Amino acid sequence: MESGDSNIIIHVISVLFNMSWQIFWPLAFGLILSSFIRHLLPVDTVVKHLGKTDAKSLTFTTILGMVSSSCSYAAASLSHTLLAKKATLANAMAFLVSSTNLIVEMFIVLVALMGWTFLWGEVIGGLILIATVGFLFSRFYPKEVEQELRQHIESAEPTKHAHSDCGMDMSNMKSETSDCGMDMSNMKHETSDCGMDMSNMKHDHSMHHHMDMPAQEETGLMSKITKSAGFFQMDLAMIGKEILIGVVVSSILIALVPQEGWKALFISNDVGLPTWLHSLLDVIIGIFVAMIAYVCSVGNLILAAALWHGGISFGGVIGFILADVLTIPMIGVYKKYYGKRPTKWMVGLLFLSILFTGLCVDAIFNGFGWVSTDQTVRTLNQSGFGMNITTVMNLIFIPLSIWYYRLGKKANAGMGMSM
Repeated sequence: MESGDSNIIIHVISVLFNMSWQIFWPLAFGLILSSFIRHLLPVDTVVKHLGKTDAKSLTFTTILGMVSSSCSYAAASLSHTLLAKKATLANAMAFLVSSTNLIVEMFIVLVALMGWTFLWGEVIGGLILIATVGFLFSRFYPKEVEQELRQHIESAEPTKHAHSDCGMDMSNMKSETSDCGMDMSNMKHETSDCGMDMSNMKHDHSMHHHMDMPAQEETGLMSKITKSAGFFQMDLAMIGKEILIGVVVSSILIALVPQEGWKALFISNDVGLPTWLHSLLDVIIGIFVAMIAYVCSVGNLILAAALWHGGISFGGVIGFILADVLTIPMIGVYKKYYGKRPTKWMVGLLFLSILFTGLCVDAIFNGFGWVSTDQTVRTLNQSGFGMNITTVMNLIFIPLSIWYYRLGKKANAGMGMSM
């Protein structure tokens, strides 16, 4: 191997290691906090309020999404479940958006990587996107196509069975099977709770003989921690690969693509285009980059930081982050769930919604002068070593997250689940 190639590899590994060191504690903290929120705030009763689309239902579905899993694929599965439970399409799509973009772990990583301005851009953008999705899907999604979508869902559902998905407490819903993607072969009863609180479910006492649940003997605070850890382990099992891909891909791009390379991808300010057209093109570019990036909601924040440093507009960054629901693998999931024609309409309306949102955020933040023109966000490859806050927090959260993960894995294994 030549010296030049060796130096490039060492540089990529250095960037990867530093990037991982930077984001570990905020990501771990966010996922742990999210697991507690999801356990302590049951959401199964929200489902019955989503049969019509209005301000109240959109508020419910936003909260439901915020406390559910951050993985785009898990969010797609849960939105599919909502539709199977007769939620409106607009509410299901609003849930999809909130579940991938208005989540605690994303907020924490976003602040750690890019600063508070981007956090508020994401929050405002997420709320605008939810309202836009609610409006467009309720008004412009063809009724005959929606009927085709629901027929596709019903045809895939076994008779008299209802599926349960990971990420929400469905304990009041009668079900016999689960599509959580887990090994349920050790469970000899009819229902699955995906590691959730089953305390409200009426069931036969003989069920206890089929389930080895050491955590049931625990009471009080430790019981709550154990159950929450189950959510943490399942979330990490689902999104860990996506986050790893995001960190690796982003680190390679940051290490190998120079600033001029990024700037060549976007429209130069010297071209003299009208501001609105320049913003429009940047948002479109951001969305298309997200579509081919294959990265889920949390993982794409690192690449978003690289795009911002490369010269994309503020609205383009927000459009890129919000477009994690339009990646090529996600579109494949939609086709499997809903069929080709319903998916085409779904993707089209989501694209228009994200485009409109990116333009709105760009206009709002630039109009009020909230965006720094010299793109002075935090250094992407800053050294995290030494006695600083990053080192201290990692020394706390690395062992804590390992213990918490093992606790959750043991709890889930005790319930016959393996991931």
